[in-house]
Amino acid sequence: MATMKDIAAKARVSVSTVSLVINHRDKGHVKPEIAEKIRQVADELEYHPDAMARSLRSGRTRTIAFISDQVATTPHAGEIIHGAQDAARQLGYMMFIIDADGERNIDSDIGQALGWGVDGYIYAKFANRYVHVPPMLEDSQVVVVNAQERTAIHPGIAPDEVGIGHDATKYLIDAGCRRIAYIGCDEPAIAQFGRLQGYRQALEEAGLPFDESLIIRVSYGRPALEAVCALLDQTHPDGVFAFNDARAVYVYDYAFKHGLTIGSDLSVIGVDNHEVICDTTVPALTSVELPHYEMGFWGACKVISMIEGGDPIAEHRATPSYHAATIPTVSGDEWPTLIPCAIIAKQSVVGEVS
Repeated sequence: MATMKDIAAKARVSVSTVSLVINHRDKGHVKPEIAEKIRQVADELEYHPDAMARSLRSGRTRTIAFISDQVATTPHAGEIIHGAQDAARQLGYMMFIIDADGERNIDSDIGQALGWGVDGYIYAKFANRYVHVPPMLEDSQVVVVNAQERTAIHPGIAPDEVGIGHDATKYLIDAGCRRIAYIGCDEPAIAQFGRLQGYRQALEEAGLPFDESLIIRVSYGRPALEAVCALLDQTHPDGVFAFNDARAVYVYDYAFKHGLTIGSDLSVIGVDNHEVICDTTVPALTSVELPHYEMGFWGACKVISMIEGGDPIAEHRATPSYHAATIPTVSGDEWPTLIPCAIIAKQSVVGEVS
């Protein structure tokens, strides 16, 4: 098994210099090109640090726990875990998952994590909603991801829901749509209120009237389909902003039955960039992509910054291996951090290239 001494010999540096780099304390002490050479040599020699010894020296276990509410079993939200794992790995931490399926009492799992000396926690939801962090974690380092506390106690990150509604509606306006319907969610969700607010803002900025008759809130199934068809029959919009891709499918159904061409006679944009929906609808559905990976990456970096101090993201932005250049920094004291979402243009809006 390779040691720091082996790395130092091959890289032609001192063991203390290798130690600074391996323990992520090289910034300001070791020239970047030398640090990079040491990392390359460490990879070549397949060096693995002695985690037990390091934890005894630092008083930390270099582990974080990801407390999930259905995130692990939700396809797109699962990218939150992917992002958090990537960040933890890059920063020399292990992460394990406590998955609450909405029914299990996770207090015993959290109690075990506390007993193991876990350094910090990511508390994540599969969809943006208000949460209460378990009281057991009140003395721990906690970051809230893809959710919000009514009174912000812990640092957190969530999608910019108002921005989603504004940007999606503006995208339709820029494509020439002037009568835009909004198919919303029938639940009192953060996303519903935020996206509707953004929709109204974009209309106001463009000098277009807000028409209550163009707004509908539906769930799923046949009642939702019938309600959407009735809305389109009565109001004849030229553009539709749907709360999510699943609700946008009802517009496709209506268009097919009425001989309308999506992307020509009627423009549609959804939210989620759900692969199964967006790439199987004809024409392909334009959608706003939620930044699940980026939120997970930020969450892990934030909690590690709280454990160690500093901004791990800032240190990694300049490295060739840094994956998510659009992730916001972890500094600041206003929570939650709202992360913008990208529109993935396909073929369902007038003027898009087919």
